[in-house]
Amino acid sequence: MEELAHILVVDDDKKLRDVLRRFLLGQGFRITVASDAADARRKLAALEFDLVLLDIMMPGESGLELTRALRQTRDVPIFLLTAVDELDSRLQGFGYGADDYLAKPFEPQELVVRIRAILRRSRRPDEPPAKEVRFGRFQFDVERGELRDGSGLVRLTPAEVSYLRLLSRRQGQPVSREEFLEDEASETNLRAVDVQITRLRRKIEEDPRYPRYLQTVRGVGYTLMAD
Repeated sequence: MEELAHILVVDDDKKLRDVLRRFLLGQGFRITVASDAADARRKLAALEFDLVLLDIMMPGESGLELTRALRQTRDVPIFLLTAVDELDSRLQGFGYGADDYLAKPFEPQELVVRIRAILRRSRRPDEPPAKEVRFGRFQFDVERGELRDGSGLVRLTPAEVSYLRLLSRRQGQPVSREEFLEDEASETNLRAVDVQITRLRRKIEEDPRYPRYLQTVRGVGYTLMAD
């Protein structure tokens, strides 16, 4: 399985920093925290990160100043956290090279959805995605959205095709429940994801209670273990 994305959380508010750390760890990320820009620079010099989650308003060097400095030497995605009334700062942040922003207070699930979207856009695959995925006696044509059991075609709903495509393109990697959704990740919609996964398991698993291919990644989501 691919190594989990490593995020640097930079915020001078210890309480928020700790909350973000615990929550994002629970979502399946690797997390390192920094209390200010100077601390962030030390961590960045010693470690590699997939994304920097950065508060704008900090004592000393601000998040905007750090964004501008980082963008001169690094292409790591930068996600800004801002106060509601900091519109000018947000616009300036985009000018300095930030990838996205979210105003405080925010919904944690929205933060995760946006982070995962940035990570998907920034990912550079070493090889083209597979056009066909095999697991057990099944073959899934990713482009056509067709699932075959031997020579026979297995009927899939549009939602099941969409789910299986995403799982196939990320085979062996965890896919969060939020990533299956195109609309708002409400609690009701998240439960609907579990229902769709259950239906898919009934079609591809010999015993859906003990899935071999469409596995649960506890605290994260689901993964497809192809052959």
